[in-house]
Amino acid sequence: MQKTSSRLLTLLSLLQTHRDWSGEDLAERLDVTPRTVRRDMDRLRELGYPITAFKGPSGGYRLDAGSHLPPLLFDDDQAVAVAVALQTAATDTTIGEDAVRALSTIRQVMPPRLRHRIDMLRITAVRPPENDDASPVDAQLLMDLSNAVHAHAELRFDYDQDHTAPAERPRRTQPHHLVTWRGRWYLLAWDLDRDDWRTFRVDRVRPRTPTGPRFTPRELPGGDVSAFITGRFRGTDGTTTDWPCHGEVVLDLPAAAVAPFAPDGIVEELGPGRCRLTLGSWSWTGLAAAIGRFDTDVEVIGPPQLATAFASLAARYANAARITHPAQAPDTDTLP
Repeated sequence: MQKTSSRLLTLLSLLQTHRDWSGEDLAERLDVTPRTVRRDMDRLRELGYPITAFKGPSGGYRLDAGSHLPPLLFDDDQAVAVAVALQTAATDTTIGEDAVRALSTIRQVMPPRLRHRIDMLRITAVRPPENDDASPVDAQLLMDLSNAVHAHAELRFDYDQDHTAPAERPRRTQPHHLVTWRGRWYLLAWDLDRDDWRTFRVDRVRPRTPTGPRFTPRELPGGDVSAFITGRFRGTDGTTTDWPCHGEVVLDLPAAAVAPFAPDGIVEELGPGRCRLTLGSWSWTGLAAAIGRFDTDVEVIGPPQLATAFASLAARYANAARITHPAQAPDTDTLP
């Protein structure tokens, strides 16, 4: 039989699996009597754990949420996972400082073997480049928006569309989800005035209080928030994550030189110094510009829209070159 302290830790670990346990099941797992299980439950309550007993053929127990955070028990893999997640979150502009403090707290109480594993990882999370038009998001703002999402309450807010001055008329929305995309927070909501789904940058949202009436949430097209957001940022209606424009070209570059800079594309080696690239973009002009950055000769395989986009860009670039660097008349004094 386990010692009392060891048995309590095992019991707490079982209760944290988020399920109801009968007294008989726990007694069998711990190799003790149901009476001992009841005494152990009382000890956990004295330590601050909110243990609820429920009636049944043999009675049962569950670990409920309490008014304060009691000590938590992690196994080794869970403790390492939490530490890694906190190291990664340390670069976040909203919760970065809190993540660093939480990691320090957890590391202090880790046994030496786990502390050694964490220190050996040596993870360096690189903060994404800051944009000139981006502002840090206040944690309280995230909480306020999240509360409106979960309460299904209409939300009115001023929206700084151009990051210069708030719009004169507040936006009226039915908030659906808070999401992150490439280091920024966005609010996905149904815009009541535009009768369509919209994504709003949270750093440009200035909520008005109080919130509006409750509403019945609408069904998101496709039903998947991640897929919908990915599709919207790729220029689709959100029902597909694929790019609306796809093209195929041959580049006079080895596949190894192209692949690292085309993570969303398909690169095929055609021989020494040549490869085939299949790539997508939100528009044909955008696709042509993306391919042009490889700075090599390009052979368009298809479709015709891509070739037309290249011709249009060529004309624009030629015109820009003439305006920026107008042709100079020859110096007649230096002519033979």
